[in-house]
Amino acid sequence: MAKKKTPSKKEYKDNFIQEQRITDTLELNYMPYAMSVIVSRAIPEIDGFKPSHRKLLYTMYQMGLLKGDRTKSANVVGQTMKLNPHGDSAIYETMVRLTRDNEALLVPFVDSEGNFGKYYSKDMAYAASRYTEVKLENICQEIFADIEKNTVDFVDNYDGSMKEPALLPTTFPNILANPNLGIAVGMASSICSFNLAELCEATAKFIKDDTIDLCEHLSAPDFSTGGQLIYNRKELEQIYKTGRGSIKLRAKYQYDKKDNCIEVTEIPYTTNIEAIVDKIIALVKAGKIKDITDVRDESDLNGLKIAIDLKRGTNVDLLMHKLYAMTPLADNFSCNFNVLIHGRTMVLGVGDILKHWTEFRMNSIRRQIAFDIQKKSEKFHLLQGLAKILADIDKAIAIIRHTEEEKMVVPNLMTGFEIDEVQAEYIAEIKLRNINKEYIIKRIEELKILEEDIKTLNETLKSDAKIKNIICKQLRAVAKKYGKERKTEIIHEDAVATLSKDDFIEDYPVRFFLTDHGYFKKISQASLRMAGEQKLKDDDTMRMEQDGMNRMDLLFFSNMQNVYKLKASDAADTKASVLGDYLPNLLSMEAGEEIVYMTATADYTGQMVFFFENGKAAKVPLSAYETKTNRKKLINGYSSRAKLVRMAKLDEESDFILMRNGDKATLMNTELIPSSATKNATGVQVFTLKKNSTVSNVFTKGEFCTEDPEYYRTKKIPTTGHFIQEKDKAANSLPGQLALE
Repeated sequence: MAKKKTPSKKEYKDNFIQEQRITDTLELNYMPYAMSVIVSRAIPEIDGFKPSHRKLLYTMYQMGLLKGDRTKSANVVGQTMKLNPHGDSAIYETMVRLTRDNEALLVPFVDSEGNFGKYYSKDMAYAASRYTEVKLENICQEIFADIEKNTVDFVDNYDGSMKEPALLPTTFPNILANPNLGIAVGMASSICSFNLAELCEATAKFIKDDTIDLCEHLSAPDFSTGGQLIYNRKELEQIYKTGRGSIKLRAKYQYDKKDNCIEVTEIPYTTNIEAIVDKIIALVKAGKIKDITDVRDESDLNGLKIAIDLKRGTNVDLLMHKLYAMTPLADNFSCNFNVLIHGRTMVLGVGDILKHWTEFRMNSIRRQIAFDIQKKSEKFHLLQGLAKILADIDKAIAIIRHTEEEKMVVPNLMTGFEIDEVQAEYIAEIKLRNINKEYIIKRIEELKILEEDIKTLNETLKSDAKIKNIICKQLRAVAKKYGKERKTEIIHEDAVATLSKDDFIEDYPVRFFLTDHGYFKKISQASLRMAGEQKLKDDDTMRMEQDGMNRMDLLFFSNMQNVYKLKASDAADTKASVLGDYLPNLLSMEAGEEIVYMTATADYTGQMVFFFENGKAAKVPLSAYETKTNRKKLINGYSSRAKLVRMAKLDEESDFILMRNGDKATLMNTELIPSSATKNATGVQVFTLKKNSTVSNVFTKGEFCTEDPEYYRTKKIPTTGHFIQEKDKAANSLPGQLALE
């Protein structure tokens, strides 16, 4: 047996690989796929359905489930596969979304029994199709209205074995009655839902006058999950006009005072329970929300419920505003009203959608009227022949009695009364018992009624106004019969409390620490009470510490006259057992730059005082360091013309002792120093100095040991100071600047 030859790489390439330009590949392969997804899967048409929805509902209609009893969902799934070959699981998922129990639709189409899960929960999975039962909701009478009267086109199914409707002749604009989301290739559709009663009434008014302000008649979208809609007239007008925009939604809650618990009972349509719970848990673990002790999903088949247990004294309204801002309890519905019209995708506003739907519905009614005219005309034609017979019934009986062959009855009747074959066949089938006076009178009356009906129908067919009146009448009937109260509450934007960024920051007592080597710590007072000794590097010392709150701003003054700003909340809480944050890295400081002073402020009240080596002092309002742009670095934070000896923040005017070269000192109150409007002011002369002398040290009144501090006081500046008494020299070692507050 000869050994089989293995093809070479070149032969393999020649046989199986065909070189092709990328543009040709896209045109031949990708584009047909893209169009198939757009047209046959993802984008809804003017009747408000995607093909998968339409195939399923029509199958149920054909199964008699509009008026009959429920049947197993598996039966429906199996029958639907004759129209939709995409698999039983995909069909059943489609059915689930259309059911009343799933609560995905504002106007559900499937009457369901069993566990169909909930749209607002990922974990509440629906049962298998063999365990659930379905039938069509009564409103489907409006979906299939007069479908047997040629109101819509029918097309072949995927294998040509049966016919299915290209669209459904819905008597109301279902395209806007239910939310419709779809992702195609290169495009998407996101259509919000509107309250059925409001939509039908607004559509009827729009048909009469398409110049009306839809915002006045169609208040706002409505969603099956309820919640609250934050009304913004400008945004709503944009959506109504262009089909694009965003709708702000948020959850509804109630506070259970007895159990100190928030119960969320309605959520935005765009989220689910699990996403909300997971986010709240993450925020609590991260320490961003400290008022919550527990969060639970208590939802069941009877309704949604998220329980949030609170700490005592929690401000419920403030907490909910924080949760709205930080969790999916508040979300946006992004609108993209992309609709398939005559096989072409269009992004339309509400008004344009209603125009296209009205055109579609008028065409359906015209086809229905034409169908009725045809049927009535056919019957009228039969009755016209019957009338000729009934006018001389004895002649007709004689013709039939004297006809020898049955097949000649119809031809003889045609000849005897000058009627056509159809009329003659109809007359020949009339039973003898029906040939009585009563029957004759009724048929003559029926003939007159038919004639009038045909006339009326023809007049209606020619009149757009009359057809529009029919549509409006149907719309108001649908609103009356199936309309329900809004589920989504409308709240005007002005009525919603607005909170600043700081409102979402937890505020609690803390202490700030700064070391000589530039390490910074923020430790909560609660943690500080249980803390041990502060950890420092071997050669490092604590420069200063200050009590404050977590919402304060921190100002760090450097030896290069720069002022660095940091929100205390942006710094992580730490412990005494760690070194802390290294400020040169945290603040992105310059090379060789050191922090020499730190202060915290909540409102930028108070002043900064600067004492310089040349005997000058400057006093600057702390508000000079406040910025509206939240700059992180301010240059020229203080004067650089002379060496800085000491700086301090003043909440009120205070006493300082200035020392000249260890021989003279003066005690002065900062009220003597005039305030300057500029940060880098050189200041005023407060200490008169001799040649080669400088202000060597500056102390607070309490830092300088003396029995008679008033001996050194001056009441005006500049001053020459007082010689330091010998006993005070002995009591003070005249050190450099001491540790600050």
